[in-house]
Amino acid sequence: MAAAGRAWRAAALLPPWRLRAPRRAYGAAAGAAGGGRLLLGAAFALGGGAGLYMAARHRLREHSAAELPAGTLQLTLYQYKTCPFCSKVRAFLDYHGLPYEIVEVNPIMRKEIKFSSYRKVPILLANAGSPLQLNDSSVIISAIKTYLISKRNSLEEIVSFYPPMKTVTEQGKEVFEYGNKYWLMLDEKETKRVYPVKEVRVEEMKWRKWADDWLVHLISPNVYRTPREALASFDYIVREGKFGTVEGFFAKYMGAVAMFFISKRLKKRHHLQDDVREDLYAAVNEWVKAIGKHRLFMGGNQPNLADLAVYGVLRVMEGLEAFDDMMVNTKIQPWYQRMEEVIRKAEVKV
Repeated sequence: MAAAGRAWRAAALLPPWRLRAPRRAYGAAAGAAGGGRLLLGAAFALGGGAGLYMAARHRLREHSAAELPAGTLQLTLYQYKTCPFCSKVRAFLDYHGLPYEIVEVNPIMRKEIKFSSYRKVPILLANAGSPLQLNDSSVIISAIKTYLISKRNSLEEIVSFYPPMKTVTEQGKEVFEYGNKYWLMLDEKETKRVYPVKEVRVEEMKWRKWADDWLVHLISPNVYRTPREALASFDYIVREGKFGTVEGFFAKYMGAVAMFFISKRLKKRHHLQDDVREDLYAAVNEWVKAIGKHRLFMGGNQPNLADLAVYGVLRVMEGLEAFDDMMVNTKIQPWYQRMEEVIRKAEVKV
């Protein structure tokens, strides 16, 4: 009887839209590197737009490209678990039933990707007969999707269709961009099969780009919107991670303060409203409006690449106040729960 009472009270504390325990939090770097490096890693991971690192490093299995045996498509994803771009790739792979290994990367030292001159995540090592390294979440998704549809070209040939181009940012920093990363490299017959009319492809590409260029930049300012929310994120990290007493105290309080102020810089950089929740609400309602009342997903009866991108970005907020507020105050919930269900079914089939 006492156990039942505790269970009921625990359920009563969950958000009204779903009586389910939160599965993850949006956190910053933590670990054995020490306090100064912790803040540096947090600032790097968030300020660089690559996402954030979960406290406990879940290294499942680590492979270099040379260790991947030839044969069927074998994949190893180098990631930060709570990085929106990495979450996009996982959503895509999960939905398509593609098994993959995960290597969690420490954003402070990044020794897990020391083999690569490309120093961001996600990185996908793919072997479909010969080892390849794929960079940039949208390139990864477009290249692997093309490979799954078209059997005319090898994966190596497909990847060559996405050459990196060096550009200079407004801050004078040299970066690599992929101008055609939202295109699937299909012939005319394959294109007609996937996109019966031109507008379907145009719509998918538009919203994939929107997820990268706008939606992803709303995450950090919202999950670190107030000192209390920032502290809640770091409280989760400390409880889940392996910290000593002093290290845990430093991570929770100093880390939360640092990320709170970093989020304010991001708010200014992206010209967000004073209440950043309003930008988040407007964005997800815009997405729902684009889907309309007569489609389950933007892809129709099944998700397309835009659905998977938006879901992957939003998913990193699960378990935090910003996510619960979004579910209660916008129209996103029915679509989001349909996405959860189709991906869950795909994972069961694997």
